[in-house]
Amino acid sequence: MEDTTTPAWLDRQAYPFTSRGLDLPEGRLHYVDEGSGPVILFVHGTPTWSFEWRHLVAGLRATHRCVAVDHLGFGLSERPSGAAYTPEAHAERLRAFVEKLGLGRFTLVVHDFGGPIGLPLALDGSGRVERLVVLNSWMWSFADDAEMTKRAKMVAGGVGRFLYRRLNASLRLITPSAYGDRRKLTRAIFAQYLAVFPDADSRERVLYALALALERSAAHYDGLWQRRAELAAIPSLVVWGLKDSAFRPHQLAKWREALPHARIVELPSAGHWPHEEEPEAVLAALRELMRAS
Repeated sequence: MEDTTTPAWLDRQAYPFTSRGLDLPEGRLHYVDEGSGPVILFVHGTPTWSFEWRHLVAGLRATHRCVAVDHLGFGLSERPSGAAYTPEAHAERLRAFVEKLGLGRFTLVVHDFGGPIGLPLALDGSGRVERLVVLNSWMWSFADDAEMTKRAKMVAGGVGRFLYRRLNASLRLITPSAYGDRRKLTRAIFAQYLAVFPDADSRERVLYALALALERSAAHYDGLWQRRAELAAIPSLVVWGLKDSAFRPHQLAKWREALPHARIVELPSAGHWPHEEEPEAVLAALRELMRAS
């Protein structure tokens, strides 16, 4: 269903897609559904929304049906006060979204928290994921990762909560630092992300919930990792920005273990958002995957 509600801050030149809405029991999800042909489902992470996929959607909609959803609480989706904003809850809503939209078989593209949110779709035995694309994401517990564990524990304390609530740390501090070249995060682009979380309450309920989940959702991540062998039959692509300050190269090594059959594309100059920073390189890799499989 087309959604005609458009906030004043939305840049329709950068994001020239028809907004649509789908109602779930916990709230209304916003999504874009562009083009026709084989389906590609794009699953974003934090602290962003479907805006981050605009280059890929624009580049692929001539030949594919591109569906990019905003998780509950993110982007143009609703943000009900009583909803859960954990990776597990987002994953269940994504499954309901896919089923209600009747997507059938599709290529799954995940980034950041989009991995632990979207990968259950590839591991549920349905066979609906026919290709998998991973960009700077993960599917394992950080229990044996000293650096990530230290970050998670810092965030879980009072200082971490203050930084997220009052200083908007996820967007103001972490996001710019994770770009390979901060100049590519222009004021105009940054404004499209900052506008979504203007107050302390929204940042705590949605963004801080996922920050806490780095440690608290370890069982969910470990469950995905234990089933990684089930991904062996899915043609896969991993695109990795090597200048990512959030996900270091040793995380890429885990993907080589999880997906030994996957094509790996390393982008030396890109950071955490390869599809924002070097969209043409990501598009080229995606098109090659489509042709080859």
